[in-house]
Amino acid sequence: MPSRGDELIDRLRAGENDSSANDLLTELFRGYPVESVRRLLHSDEESAVKAGAWILSELGVRAAPMMTDIVALLEHPLRYVRFFAVDAVMAGGTAEDGSAIAAAIGLIDDPDDAVRWKALTFLAWASSEQLAAGVEHLPPPLRDRARWLTRAVSGAVAGSDVLAALDGPDRLARLFAAAATVRLARRDRHLLRHAAASSDAEVSSFAQEQLESGRLPSEQPDG
Repeated sequence: MPSRGDELIDRLRAGENDSSANDLLTELFRGYPVESVRRLLHSDEESAVKAGAWILSELGVRAAPMMTDIVALLEHPLRYVRFFAVDAVMAGGTAEDGSAIAAAIGLIDDPDDAVRWKALTFLAWASSEQLAAGVEHLPPPLRDRARWLTRAVSGAVAGSDVLAALDGPDRLARLFAAAATVRLARRDRHLLRHAAASSDAEVSSFAQEQLESGRLPSEQPDG
């Protein structure tokens, strides 16, 4: 006899748009095998794949056995899937998942603005351990920018250099500097306010949203 989880997956694979994704998430937290989500990811039904990506983003470390699948989702043609795959890496990625973390960071160059925003959020909110794990798996120039970000958060980069990067001509430098202003905001909100006033619309809208949210990364910079 099929389990409740099996029945829910069958419903999602049939394209039924109801509460099945939420119910399946509940079953997964109760012990239903996370690997079963793979059946959604390989479905021909777009809504099933979307449900699978969202569920993985909600599972946190429970999604660890699915990290290879999550990396594949980062290249999925549906922006919804790529968006939530980044969340899945941030919620469940560890120091052992450097290549997955690098792939999530790499979406800072995604053609879709919502996916780029999610990748920028990852840069701003991922743990120091996650960033360090991903750095060496990045291609240049992303690797250099990620190294700069880790140095900025540790206090090895002066605030004036962060401001210079925010105002400079290099798009990647501006985005990584915007992430740095969020990570440093517990120490100095002036940098984040400067980013919110940037002439770069992508930087300014992101920084404004961070300011308005009232939330900041919980980790404190070193030094």
